[in-house]
This record gives sequence, structure tokens and C-alpha cells, in this order.
Amino acid sequence: MDKRQLIENIRRKQSFLCVGLDTDLRKLPARLMNEEDPVFAFNRAIVDATQALCIAYKPNLAFYESMGVQGWISFEKTVKYIRERYPDQFIIADAKRGDIGNTSAMYARCFFEELGVDAVTVAPYMGEDSVTPFLTYKDKWVILLALTSNKGSRDFQFMEDARGARLFEQVLRRSLTWAGDGQMMYVVGATQGKAFEDIRKIVPGHFLLVPGVGAQGGSLEEVCRYGMNASCGLIVNSSRAIIYADGGEDFAPAAAQAARKVQEQMAVELRKL
Repeated sequence: MDKRQLIENIRRKQSFLCVGLDTDLRKLPARLMNEEDPVFAFNRAIVDATQALCIAYKPNLAFYESMGVQGWISFEKTVKYIRERYPDQFIIADAKRGDIGNTSAMYARCFFEELGVDAVTVAPYMGEDSVTPFLTYKDKWVILLALTSNKGSRDFQFMEDARGARLFEQVLRRSLTWAGDGQMMYVVGATQGKAFEDIRKIVPGHFLLVPGVGAQGGSLEEVCRYGMNASCGLIVNSSRAIIYADGGEDFAPAAAQAARKVQEQMAVELRKL
């Protein structure tokens, strides 16, 4: 999916919501345990309930890898289901990969050729040659970790060089030489507030993937105030607050209701553009 299509979907749906499929087998309703693949059954119900209200889904690989081979099967079935049933959805593999070049090339082959996702999150610490293998695929995206929402982000990401440039700013500036805003996005946590202003000075036209709204306490209004650009430029992720809005038998309708609440707030923000 290219940037133009992504923007068109945002305008059409009046939403820039990404639903995070952080599916934990231990949190699923009891009746799903009778299914052949409880995780896929849960994901399918969540996707069917929310697809009209969001523009993206983001399975977090840790939740699937924790289940071994069966988890990978559930992940692959989920991606295939979304791709075939709802082809306008943008699918992000939240894998946080990044390694020496030939290893990254294998990760890229896995996610883009075998699984067919649109984007993968990549850690930038090992530099250009760990990222560029992902950029060889047309209409596929790298989502580079820039400024994350966790408390530990201040351990390294705010470290300053001799000129006062913080590490996340250095990552942004250096990565601009690797790809443009039609192939690279950045992870910026919703809890980072006014830091979005500084980020937008460096990457004004790029999409930002924003986790941390909902269960982590990030403010959608604040993210939009400081991070939105003329074409929106945001994909805001919510995981637990939507998929676990109800832990019982009504989990899918509850997820739809939670997603609708966020979408309606997003529609208000989009009207301001």
C-alpha cells in the first residue's frame, strides 16, 4: 500500500486508528478455548467488529512467538484473513527487527514475501545496513523506532551529543538519507507530548505510528495538536483498551464500541485540517 492509498483510507473512514492485536491466550474468553485455534478465532472476531472503524492492524509478534509454532500459525492465519477479507487495511508486523545486513534481508523476506504485511517495525541501533534490506521492497514500509512511550525511553533516547542534539533526533536526521516519506515511518510514543513538535521540525511529511493511547495513558488530543500534519500523518494505535474492552462473551461488540469512541474523536480532529 502506498502513501496515497493510506491517506485516502484515512479520509474515507475519517479514522487513523490502528488496532493492536496483542492477543494473549490467557486472556481469551473461556468459550474460545473450544476452538481449533482460539487466538485466530479471537482475532477474526475483533477484526470483523472493528474493520469499519480503523485503517490498520498491528499484531505484536511477541504475543505470537510466545506460543511457539502454533503462535506463528495463528499470526499467519490472521494476516491472511485480513488481507483477503479486508484488503484496504494496512497491516503492520510489530516485530522490532534489525540486525546485520544478510540477517535483516531474511527478516524482510519473511515479512514482505512470505507473510505479505505492509510494514514492519525496525530498531535502528545497528545503523543503515541493518535497515536498508527492508527498503528494497516496493510499496512496503519500514517503521523505525524513534521515540518510544515506555519509561525507559529516557535511558538512551534523550542522551545529547556535544551540540545538544538528542539521540532520537540524530536517528531521525540520519535515517532521512535512507528513504523518504513514501517508504519510512517512525514510532513516536503518545506519552511524549510536546516532543512531537521537535520531531515534526525534522520529519514534517512522514507518517508517525503512535502507540500509547488508551491503556498507557497517552492523550489523543495532545498527539493531534503537536503531531498532525496537513494530510494527517498519524497512525494511532490502541491495543488493550480495544481488544480487552470486555473480558467476557461480549468482547467483540465491546471492542467495536471502544473503537467507535476513538474513531469519533479522530473524526473531530480530522475536520480541523
